[in-house]
Amino acid sequence: MNDASKTLLAIILDRVFPKMPDFFTMLSEQNIQVTHTVNLLVDYMEHGDPAIADALKQNVHEADVIKVRNLHELNEAFSTPIDREDIYRAIMSLDDIVMYCKTTVHEMDVLDVTPDNFMREISRHIKEGVDALAVGFAKLSTKPADAAHDADAARKAERHAEKLYRVALPILFEGTDYVNMFKRREIYRHLTNAAQHMAQCANTLHDIVVKIS
Repeated sequence: MNDASKTLLAIILDRVFPKMPDFFTMLSEQNIQVTHTVNLLVDYMEHGDPAIADALKQNVHEADVIKVRNLHELNEAFSTPIDREDIYRAIMSLDDIVMYCKTTVHEMDVLDVTPDNFMREISRHIKEGVDALAVGFAKLSTKPADAAHDADAARKAERHAEKLYRVALPILFEGTDYVNMFKRREIYRHLTNAAQHMAQCANTLHDIVVKIS
């Protein structure tokens, strides 16, 4: 068979049996981008620097590019290595984490809210959980069963974040500065929403592990 025939045959086979995208790598890449966003969130809570907020907004754009790519590949894929719904849930949960990071920083700017200790600690737990997810998704193609531990670690981080939120509320609502109370409560809520979507992503990771292990 000459080279031209081989090329024609390859084209026909690709059309009949298109190559499956490497969704495990794609999810891992998206998760790594989310860790960059969350790292910037933690830095912002540490320093309150507007330049960090600007960097986070740019990072959110980069994360969105990866999300759109992953959704496109999922929509176009002839077949997938795992349940399509699980891939979709993972993509969207990771994106929701990013969106709540962006919303948190944006509203802190709009409402003129400076970071406090509770915001810093909740952000650190979000980072802890997202880092665990990144490790877990990276294992899916080689040692999927081991990723269950990382899913558990991410859920544990979410519980710590939620516990801090419950501790923060009664302290926040002491005194009479009601405007400040409601501003900060809004920021706390955005952070815990990010943590909750992190836990949802951990649940999806665990579902994937159960199905392929």
